[in-house]
Amino acid sequence: MSYWHEHVTIGNLSFPRFIGGPLDGITDSSFRQLVRQFSTQELLYTEMRHVACVANDKTGRLSLDFQQSERPLNYQFACGKLDFLDRAIDRVLVAGVDMIDLNVGCPAKNVVNSLCGSALMADLLRLEKILKRMRERISVPLTIKIRAGFTEKNAVDVALLAQDCGVDALAIHPRLRGQRFSGRPDYALAAQVKKALTIPVLLSGNVVNFKTARLAYEQTGVDGFLIGRGMWAKPWKLAELQAHASGQEYVIERRTVLRCALEHLDLMLAQYDRQGLFVFRKHLPFYLRGVPEASAMRQRLVVCSSIDEVKEGLRVSLSV
Repeated sequence: MSYWHEHVTIGNLSFPRFIGGPLDGITDSSFRQLVRQFSTQELLYTEMRHVACVANDKTGRLSLDFQQSERPLNYQFACGKLDFLDRAIDRVLVAGVDMIDLNVGCPAKNVVNSLCGSALMADLLRLEKILKRMRERISVPLTIKIRAGFTEKNAVDVALLAQDCGVDALAIHPRLRGQRFSGRPDYALAAQVKKALTIPVLLSGNVVNFKTARLAYEQTGVDGFLIGRGMWAKPWKLAELQAHASGQEYVIERRTVLRCALEHLDLMLAQYDRQGLFVFRKHLPFYLRGVPEASAMRQRLVVCSSIDEVKEGLRVSLSV
């Protein structure tokens, strides 16, 4: 039981073992602000941003889209070459974050084609150059997130390289690039990575509740867990996991779900203007999951273009 009450130390900072991982298009600033209402100490990751986007974004609205209230915060970069890296790092550090992460695991085709994400696992010389440059430029803790490998499982080699380059912690999603998010994660490989390193190892993938976290820990011995898809439309998920790890019950009332859904929409409207309504649609089915006879309402709301109608539909569905 003591394991679940202890913190994971990354560099000179320490956090609870459950961490809000990056999930593109989902865990944006609006969502992270909601998470902070339930979890104040947990580390949160930003969505991945390409260094060129960060370096050349004149307004900062596209890349520096976070609030200081979201800290402690780990800013995640995509990077395939040294161009723009220095300026991107400087801009993020000036904006104020607690650590910086390099994504070495994204399987998306456009990311891989730009030599970023999981493509770096197939080019260790390129990865080494980037990590060494980042370590030179970054004063805060540096982390990376990897996969089992690109086409072959080389996670242990990549992890050792990262540690040698001065990385302070590593997260692994133990699936190959081609598996994306399907298939059984290779926990045995994650255990090998953990055994090979002296820095903290975090696990990403298929941890959606305390039962799966406990089973994953028993098989891997990792130091912490990145929760991504398990947090979708559940900003209370980290608090729930922490409560369950302490043997406590955690109940979310429907009125709390309603409040979160309405506030999430308002935060998205503030972040994205009118477009926020359309960005919010992907969250709607998750907020309404489990609501009796809500199927017809879901189908209507996900195509509705009226902010007031969406809000009223949420109130009707979640007040039942």
